[in-house]
Amino acid sequence: MLLKKNIIIIVLIYLTVLAYFYFVNPFAKKSDVSDEELQSLKNQIIPAAGFELPIEWNDLGKQMVERGIIENEKIEKIYQSRGGLDERYQKLLYNDNNGKITINNENANFLLTLFWGLGLANKNSILESGPMMQNDQPSNFASTGGWIIAKNNPMDHYSKHQFITLTDKQQKLVEEVSKNIYRPCCNNSTYFPDCNHGMAMLGLLELMASQNINEREMYKNALKVNSYWFPTTYLTIAKYLDMNGRDWDKTEPKIILGKYYSSSNGFQKIQSQVSILSLNNGSCSI
Repeated sequence: MLLKKNIIIIVLIYLTVLAYFYFVNPFAKKSDVSDEELQSLKNQIIPAAGFELPIEWNDLGKQMVERGIIENEKIEKIYQSRGGLDERYQKLLYNDNNGKITINNENANFLLTLFWGLGLANKNSILESGPMMQNDQPSNFASTGGWIIAKNNPMDHYSKHQFITLTDKQQKLVEEVSKNIYRPCCNNSTYFPDCNHGMAMLGLLELMASQNINEREMYKNALKVNSYWFPTTYLTIAKYLDMNGRDWDKTEPKIILGKYYSSSNGFQKIQSQVSILSLNNGSCSI
């Protein structure tokens, strides 16, 4: 019995040491990035001009305001300290005929909030029977409890509004893609949207699927969006790929968004080998 116990302890120690060297690798030589190289990476991955997303926003913002998912006074008060809601933001919130959206460094946080509200409120089986329902307490997560701009309790809106109706095929696509898109603030995929970035990505995936965006384009645009939400992460990953003889533009977005690169643990390993100036990765609050 004692021998068996000792073997178990030895195995646990071995696995712990192995995990440490896999994720941290203290002997790995860090690669520094020059200012010129950093600017070149920014121009490639998070260009100031932004990227146009292949979705029509239409009146979704207006619908969320009308149904109380977003209370205009609350969101306007929060954005007062950030320079206020300019005409572009007000249009996305209050107008009917919004076309395609361009994401850039300036509006990435605002779009994060809009997509978060959409993901939280839109009725979907991922929210009703997925990991969010563990222990039957979905209200305890940052993506639900942190939604402080609703007219009332955010759980009054959790998977309650049919903003987007998906076919069975589209729903299956959202589920499959969501299980392979990670975020560096945790080790959960979008299928478990326990923080604002996960819930926002879920809303974006639902919107893309409903407008017949194919799987490859969904990954491609999800990577663009994640890059603006987590600029330090994806600039670092781009440099890491380059160090290993791989080009950002020639690497499948599905691979970059997967757990080996974009999860907290995966990125920790990469970060131990690349030094990049922090560009303020997004927080998990509004």
